[in-house]
Amino acid sequence: MPDCDRVIVIMTDTQRTDMLGCYGNAHLKTPALDRLARGGIRFERAYTCQPVCGPARSALFTGTFPHSNGSWGNSMPLSENVRTLGQRLSDAGVRTGYVGKWHLDGGDYFGMGRCPAGWDPAYWYDMRNYLEELTPDERRRVRNVKNVGDPRITSELTFGHRCSDRAIDFISRNCDERYFLVVSYDEPHHPFICPEPYASMYKDYSFPLPKNVADTLESKPENQRAWAAEALNSDRTNLQIRWPEYFGCNSFIDAQIGRVLDAIDADAPDALVIYTSDHGEMLHSHRLWGKGAAMYDEIARIPLIARCPGVIPQQSVCAHPVSHIDLAPTVLEAMGVAVPKLLEGRSLAPTLRDPSVRTNDAIFVEFTRYEQNQDGFGGFQPIRCIFDGRYKLVINLLATDELYDLTVDPGEMENLIQSAEHYAVRDALHDRLLQWMNDTVDPFRGYCWERRPWRGDARPPSWPYTAKNRQREHEEYEPRQLFYHTGHPIEQAITEGDYPKPPL
Repeated sequence: MPDCDRVIVIMTDTQRTDMLGCYGNAHLKTPALDRLARGGIRFERAYTCQPVCGPARSALFTGTFPHSNGSWGNSMPLSENVRTLGQRLSDAGVRTGYVGKWHLDGGDYFGMGRCPAGWDPAYWYDMRNYLEELTPDERRRVRNVKNVGDPRITSELTFGHRCSDRAIDFISRNCDERYFLVVSYDEPHHPFICPEPYASMYKDYSFPLPKNVADTLESKPENQRAWAAEALNSDRTNLQIRWPEYFGCNSFIDAQIGRVLDAIDADAPDALVIYTSDHGEMLHSHRLWGKGAAMYDEIARIPLIARCPGVIPQQSVCAHPVSHIDLAPTVLEAMGVAVPKLLEGRSLAPTLRDPSVRTNDAIFVEFTRYEQNQDGFGGFQPIRCIFDGRYKLVINLLATDELYDLTVDPGEMENLIQSAEHYAVRDALHDRLLQWMNDTVDPFRGYCWERRPWRGDARPPSWPYTAKNRQREHEEYEPRQLFYHTGHPIEQAITEGDYPKPPL
């Protein structure tokens, strides 16, 4: 991909793929994103790195997995020595702007209101900045779902509108500069605040009911049954998914994205534009709600669209698995900046040029903790997942593991983890997953991930396990890390070595 002078990432929160027209829902109106898809490429198998707001963003904006960058739960900051795209690009002479939800400073849901290193403070605008602009009455009003449709809720009062205003100003003022701009909306996340006509647009609409709403979860992990406890004890014969506030806010934020796309078309028509969402919403699939400790496609698979006129073929589709972890190296390569070796994804540049190119043999998703309401949302539920484009293996460290064939079972209803017919596929995926945990020096790795009840050839428990030291690949921003046993700079990130034992 030739160097791009301007790259713009547009991000929503809690937006499923099937809430967009271009992904097949003809009833939910998303004309702006549908227009973006017509002008570029739509990824059919794109996945978040963790289906939780903060960790998903941590991977997207650092190019390292949540377990690598330290932000593996909401309200957990990035580790001090982790660098973001803003820092890497601004140090390379690129102007960088971040407008909207950040969720990576270790504060509460709304953030600290302080611009982190690497981003232009003149355009920094997180949710705390927004709330502090409002009167006390306005602040209460925009945080209460009961006020959706209230005539006092105008478009101009919403976070989404104000984010779009700032993005449009940034685009119009930087026509002659190289820049990287992120526009990160909170919508359509709860409390779904939006004005008319969006507030009542879907008052009579029922979301299509998937067959997996009837999942009894009998062969699934215990934590899922705890999550679905109320639904498992309820009659779902006449279930309808009616959520006009959510669906209305979905169309409202599309209109706000449309305003930004209009500005791009006017002032940066050759820009690389990337749109995605952090994760989805279960919406009663598998009797679950929200997002969190599961790897089902309803929350792990996300929409991903990219447009760059003259580079990305129009109206193209990629069916191969890709990941949020691939976006940081893609952006760096597009802007002609060297991709650091420690990044854990692969640039999608070849696939953007030719959608038939497969970038990844498999992608990985994780979950460790939700950490918004402490022990709510299941508390500590360590999960690691691998998906190769057909089979999805999910290791639930504290519960039953899962294997699904998405080609024959797209609803992920039949858990094949004990299927004799699938032993070879299962074990091969497991080996690749364990290798990935070693390659990325996952701090939660250990023999417990390997010794699963169904794995007959697992090695005996070993205290040193693989005897790998947790060392980072070379980071240009800091001295080379030193090997414990010699004090000399390490030659590679993963090194062998045992801690000395007292003599017998």
